[in-house]
Amino acid sequence: MKLHSYHINKKYTTSVAYFSMEFAIDQALKIYSGGLGFLAGSHMRSVFDLQQNVVGIGILWSFAYYDQTRNEDRTLKPMYTRKFYSFLEELPVRVIVRINNQDVTVKAFLLRPEIFGSAPMILLSTDTDENDHLSRTITHKLYDGNETTRIAQEIVLGIGGTKVLEAINHKVDIYHMNEGHALPLVYELYNRFNDMQEVRKHVVFTTHTPEAAGNEVHNIYVLRDMGFFAGNSLETVRSISGYENSDNFSLTVGALRSAKRSNAVSKIHGIVSQDMWKDVEGKCEIISITNAQNKKYWTDKTLLRALDEHEDYELIARKKHLKKILFEEVADQTGKLFDPEVLTIVWARRFAEYKRPGLLKYDFDRFVGLIENKEKPVQIIWAGKPYPTDYGAMDIFNELVLLSQRYKNIAVLVGYELALSKLLKQGSDIWLNTPRITREASGTSGMTATMNGSIHFSINDGWHPEFARNGKNAFTIHEVDYRLSSAEQDKIDNKNMMYILEDKIIPIYYDKPEEWVSIMKNAMREIDPEFDSGRMANEYYVEMFDYKA
Repeated sequence: MKLHSYHINKKYTTSVAYFSMEFAIDQALKIYSGGLGFLAGSHMRSVFDLQQNVVGIGILWSFAYYDQTRNEDRTLKPMYTRKFYSFLEELPVRVIVRINNQDVTVKAFLLRPEIFGSAPMILLSTDTDENDHLSRTITHKLYDGNETTRIAQEIVLGIGGTKVLEAINHKVDIYHMNEGHALPLVYELYNRFNDMQEVRKHVVFTTHTPEAAGNEVHNIYVLRDMGFFAGNSLETVRSISGYENSDNFSLTVGALRSAKRSNAVSKIHGIVSQDMWKDVEGKCEIISITNAQNKKYWTDKTLLRALDEHEDYELIARKKHLKKILFEEVADQTGKLFDPEVLTIVWARRFAEYKRPGLLKYDFDRFVGLIENKEKPVQIIWAGKPYPTDYGAMDIFNELVLLSQRYKNIAVLVGYELALSKLLKQGSDIWLNTPRITREASGTSGMTATMNGSIHFSINDGWHPEFARNGKNAFTIHEVDYRLSSAEQDKIDNKNMMYILEDKIIPIYYDKPEEWVSIMKNAMREIDPEFDSGRMANEYYVEMFDYKA
């Protein structure tokens, strides 16, 4: 079956299947939760731009991640609404995967490249009449909180995706696992090759996070009973995966031992990953390929034209117009009228404790002084989706909502998906990033903000050190010793952050507008091409797909 509607570029003929649990391709296709999906979506768009021989393999989530709405008191309310997509084409194939000693039917849908300008995408679903109710729910919710459901989802992605590709006679040279979720494909391939060395020639792996939640560990007997190992005996699995003496099976370790090469997603993350997994015997080499985002999709074209034509007046005017568009959304959601002349700070990404969404208000008296300053005012917007059962993160979100009710220049927005993300990046002046040091693998949201003239203000982690010239194209909160306690890190980072805000950023914005515009222009120019996903998509071919171990 022909999946590509474009002619494959001769530089990129190796046939790749890119497996990911989530893809943020377009606002209309809600099969993503956050950064992993945003990254995969930009990669698939650059595949289309470069005419690469790649097909994306994902899951068609019936109810998506969740819809972010509000309770009566305006606190966060997760909702689940069934999604329907008329632009997907159901493929005339069904495959069977064995899950928990039961046959489960997987059907497949095709997103053709011309629909959104992406690689062709095959999306899998168990939500079909051939299955009982429990089997149908496997592909209902992205990152289901139930462990066995999560394992079942990974079996559908890895084994189901591999079988669908075979059923439609699509030849694959390289199976790319974007995170460890698709690891069952390795054991399905072992059934075909009966030789782990041969399997490794066809598998590559990207690790995206140093966080424990992103490096799943399950009991090996539970995985066997669920069908994770594609019918291979436990003895075989222990032998080929190096788990002779442990019952705790790490998906990341399993992937590192099954791939010809793996990559981290920034230079710092490469160092962190190599240290994290240094004691893993039999692992493949871990290199670094820094994440990037698709400039063509994310950037306001009028803003870019003003930059290219050296029209500072038009650049300033367009930025204020983009702020007005964002502020219409703020007014619609909150009833607050923000001012496009006022410095606007945005913190927007997945709500997680280590990302510290509340760091800005750590020293509350100092924070109040900042937001009550009438001479040089600021406006602050928070947005982002906590995991729906991460009650600590939900509490932080709701705490900010309640705080925003006391101040007219603070807003907390819901519905943080592609469309709102683009509005925030195009309409903000400062994009604030506050992870604890070493725990931000990449942090790509700042790249797309920078493409739109929003200056990146960040802890010196993830991609930021590869780009930032402090005070010239970005602002840097210098790193503290990661071995300090969390409380001590928070205290020091807040102090350093507030000093830069009060003594650098705010005075430049209000007192030195020409310098501010210069920083904006430097940032917009210097983000390209290194952090456009065209560079990244090419690098994956050179360093991963076509690499000979």
